[in-house]
Amino acid sequence: MELAYYSDYAVRLVNSEEPARGKDTLTSVEAVRDLFGGNSSAARRANDSDVTRFRGVRARLRAVFEAADGGDETLAVDLLNSLLLEFPVSPQISGHDFRDDDGRPLWHMHLADHPSNATAGYAAIAAMGLAFHLTEYGVDRLGLCEAPPCRNAYLDTSTNRSRRYCSDRCATRANVAAYRARKRLEAEDRPESTGRAADHSQRATANGERRPFSGGR
Repeated sequence: MELAYYSDYAVRLVNSEEPARGKDTLTSVEAVRDLFGGNSSAARRANDSDVTRFRGVRARLRAVFEAADGGDETLAVDLLNSLLLEFPVSPQISGHDFRDDDGRPLWHMHLADHPSNATAGYAAIAAMGLAFHLTEYGVDRLGLCEAPPCRNAYLDTSTNRSRRYCSDRCATRANVAAYRARKRLEAEDRPESTGRAADHSQRATANGERRPFSGGR
């Protein structure tokens, strides 16, 4: 398993809250356990006290994304380094679940769960995964959705660094909003143009200019 995979842990935790919408799904130990995904052994260590601890780590991870999104890469790195120091990982070589054509293990690096508590284990994995993503792809690949009021975190893996939204849904919503805004501007400009044309016609008539013959009587 590639170590960058663990960066998804950070995204899942950050996006358990949507501050602008006043939403927070991290309200129970069951919600904490859900964040671990298929890592059931680590999830079983979670208890009610981890809810508050997870929220604290979440705020610090969001601060990393906010700094990166704001272009302050030094601050983003400093904030992430503080998490790495507080929640160290235990890397191990593993070959479980992966075999080559001859049945031999496909050795890969694995981040072992921290034994002390669920929060420490999750924070260590999330911080290290995010660190690998940052150093592999760059600080500008950590973003916050530009479709207000979303602001969910995302990891940009596009070839041209073009991602701006956390999901296709938000991208579509932002495009529709931009289209409607353009239409409103066009509608606002149209009466003004019509008014200028009518005013010009009235001035021409007042000055004795002949109007084009329309073919009627």
